[in-house]
Parts: sequence; structure tokens; C-alpha cells
Amino acid sequence: MFSMSEQFSTAIKANFEAQLAMINALTGTALDGVAKVIELNVGAAKASTAESSVAVKQLLSAKDPQEFFALSAAQAQPNTEKAMAYGRHLAAIASGTQAEFTKTTEAQIANAHGKVIGLLNEVAKNAPAGSESAVAILKSAFDNANAGYEQLSKTAKQAAEALETNLTTATSQFSQAVEKTAKQADKK
Repeated sequence: MFSMSEQFSTAIKANFEAQLAMINALTGTALDGVAKVIELNVGAAKASTAESSVAVKQLLSAKDPQEFFALSAAQAQPNTEKAMAYGRHLAAIASGTQAEFTKTTEAQIANAHGKVIGLLNEVAKNAPAGSESAVAILKSAFDNANAGYEQLSKTAKQAAEALETNLTTATSQFSQAVEKTAKQADKK
């Protein structure tokens, strides 16, 4: 049978190892997200350079100002759509990374919660007579802290969902505004 200090020492070591594993997992997730953003940016830069070269050649071949402005207007719509697609892709990367962070953190918290409850139960079994109220206070404090974390986690999820909804709405409104502007430009 382990002494109380050995139980706490083992629990602290296990907790430290679990936290280190979580940090490694979160770091890997963050690096994956950064790599995806870099890949997106490199692809966008390459495409933009190639498309800009073609666009400049077209604009320079315009025979009069009216043709020049018509070409400029024609190029504005696809560029706006590409910028919106880039924004949606970037938002998807951020959302996926955030979801992975949440999943990793929740798994770690659940694992740690189980270990702490197990330790508290073991302490309660081995506690000297008359210390039941102290153990009950410890359990209550832990349960309250866990409830606070769960509320914080729920609030963070709601905030992420609201951000995603707002981004989708803004993108849709921007797209509609661009279409309206393009239609008005075509009428002139």
C-alpha cells in the first residue's frame, strides 16, 4: 500500500506527463494550421502573379479608354470572388484548428478529471477518521472548478460558432454587394 505522499507524487508526475503530452499535441495542431495557411498563401501568391501578368497584358492591349475600363470591370468580379474564396478557406483552416484544439483539450481535461477523482477516492479511503469533511470539501472544490471549466468551454464553443456564422453572413453580404455593383456597372 502506498503512502499518501507517494500517491500524490505519482499523481503529480502523471499529471505533468499528461500536460506535456497535451502541449505537444496542441503544438502539433498549431503547426499543422500554420503549414496550411502558408500553403494557402503560397498558392494564392503564385496564382495572383500569373493572373496579374495576364491581366496587365490585356489592359495594355486595350485600344481605347472605354475598352480599358470594360476590361478592368470584367477583371474585378473574378478577383473579388477569389478573395472571398481565400477568406472562406482561411476561415475553414482556423475553424478546423480551433476544433482540434478543443477536442484535444477536452480529452485531456476528461482524463485528468478521472485521475483526480480516482485519487480523491483513494485519499478518502485512506484518510484518518474525522477527516471526511475535509475530503468532501476537496471533492466539492474540484467539482466546482470542473463545472466552471465546462461553462467556459461551452461559452468558447458558442463564441466560435457565432464567429463562424458572422463570417458566413458577412461573406454572403459582400458577395451580394459585389454582384449588385457588377450588374450596375454592366448597365452603364
